[in-house]
Amino acid sequence: MAFSFRAPAFAGALIALGTPGFAQTDVKIGYALAPDSHYGVAAERFEEVVTENADGQFTFTHFPSSGLGGEREVIEGLQIGTVEMTIVSSGTLANFVPETGVFDIPFLFRDLDHARAVLDGEIGQEILARFDDVDLHGLAWGEQGFRHITNNRNPIETPADVEGLKIRTMENPVHLAAFDAMGAAPTPMAWPEVISSLQQGVIDGQENPLSVIVSVSLDEVQDYLTLSGHVYSPAILLVSKPFWDGLDDSQKQVFETAAEEAVIAMRAYVDEVETSGVETLRERGMQINELSAEEKANFQEAIADAYDGYYDTYGQDFVESIVTYQ
Repeated sequence: MAFSFRAPAFAGALIALGTPGFAQTDVKIGYALAPDSHYGVAAERFEEVVTENADGQFTFTHFPSSGLGGEREVIEGLQIGTVEMTIVSSGTLANFVPETGVFDIPFLFRDLDHARAVLDGEIGQEILARFDDVDLHGLAWGEQGFRHITNNRNPIETPADVEGLKIRTMENPVHLAAFDAMGAAPTPMAWPEVISSLQQGVIDGQENPLSVIVSVSLDEVQDYLTLSGHVYSPAILLVSKPFWDGLDDSQKQVFETAAEEAVIAMRAYVDEVETSGVETLRERGMQINELSAEEKANFQEAIADAYDGYYDTYGQDFVESIVTYQ
């Protein structure tokens, strides 16, 4: 499907067609990654399903690669109604719905199936519903996969290897607490600044899922990849609450169905990259090591103090209900 790109200043909310009394609503959808990323795949599938089922009532203008700014700025655009839709990481969500931060706790999920079951189940859906309270509407949880560490300083096998590492993290207090506890120098930074900061040596490394590492070619600016799987990284499909409230029931149903299909496409992309991404990056020249179960346990022990803070923030019973979810 061909994407339509244009500068934000020229994006109109309604485009009048030739037929009298009929207007086609233009949905601006912004996201941080390229069109061929898991975000782009989800956005394309969403558009396809809406186009197939909404009788031409909507058109879509895509703004990939942070074309509308950083994730926080885009979400704020949704709140005031200047942007209709976005696909974003969990990085800034806790600034809007604090409970979302629980999903970013390190070593919370056993595997992808566990994470998907929690997000699609009662726990995830209850938190998704809370976006309506802040002028946003959560359509569905997507995903990025488990996060891994890349850097230009050294391979990482023990917590000592992370000490002092200037590592970009998302603007997320849960992630910051974990890397602080490991002795790193976490540096919260909006995604559009990351590549140039790595090139200039402002930071030593970053952490992201393979879906991101591969799609943005981080191998061009990073030497080492550690398959740490320290955090599962969800994504979310959000629409503007003012926009959502203007849809009728049939249009809302179309958007909900499209979101379900977009999530299926996004997760399929993640599954494929989890299988092929390591070999792709190795072929591109990255030095790769994977943490063993024993080595992961050492990292869990290193961030034990951070868990006390997580329990204080989210409640130990709630955190453990996610850890033990079947």
